[in-house]
Amino acid sequence: MTALLETRGVWQRFGGLVANSDVSISVGRGEIVGLIGPNGAGKSTLFNLIAGVLPPTQGSIWFDGEDVTKLPAAERCQRGVGRTFQVVKSFETMTVIDNVIVGALVRNTVMNEARRKAHEVLEFTGLAARADVRASDLVPAEKRRLEVARALATEPKLLLLDEVLTGLTPTEAQTGVALVRKVRDAGITVLMVEHVMEIVMPLVDRAIVLDLGKVLVEGKPADVVRDPKVIKAYLGDRHAQRA
Repeated sequence: MTALLETRGVWQRFGGLVANSDVSISVGRGEIVGLIGPNGAGKSTLFNLIAGVLPPTQGSIWFDGEDVTKLPAAERCQRGVGRTFQVVKSFETMTVIDNVIVGALVRNTVMNEARRKAHEVLEFTGLAARADVRASDLVPAEKRRLEVARALATEPKLLLLDEVLTGLTPTEAQTGVALVRKVRDAGITVLMVEHVMEIVMPLVDRAIVLDLGKVLVEGKPADVVRDPKVIKAYLGDRHAQRA
């Protein structure tokens, strides 16, 4: 499988704190990959490095065959890196469709074309009926979908999903899972950070576990959850007893 994304020996230091330590991962085209690990493992920092919010202290980031290490977030978005945020960042006083138009304007500078793209994405994400509602009036699950919709409107090759299933009811989470699969079926590669193991492990093709800023284990979900190192660092003794 051809790699769409690679991090090569990436380090990120904040003064004396090492958030990422020699992280080398790859995400193949068409994969859904889960990035998991305990709080403080370095997942959010790695997401920010991939998205271009931060430059790595050391190492390089390659996307679609190009070294994008020095490119800022806006230019990576232009090249096809879309993302959502752990803390929802919708424009609360704007309508749902206007929020999505903001994303669509990345590739469609003519407003009519951007609006057409926004309508298309709202249909895709199941938000078409809420197009003219203000973002502030959406329930939490809808706000999560709006984040996804705005990112999809940028027409990404890679979609970074930051805890889009966290805090949802079981029914809402299953709707979210179906949307992630739909995104992949549309030809978009997905890298997702998620804490709800029962939901994310059946969804992803591969899991990468970070601990203390380093890659602890990676592989097929069924193998990862049985790995003694993962159980000790992340899943805990109760999981070990069930396994």
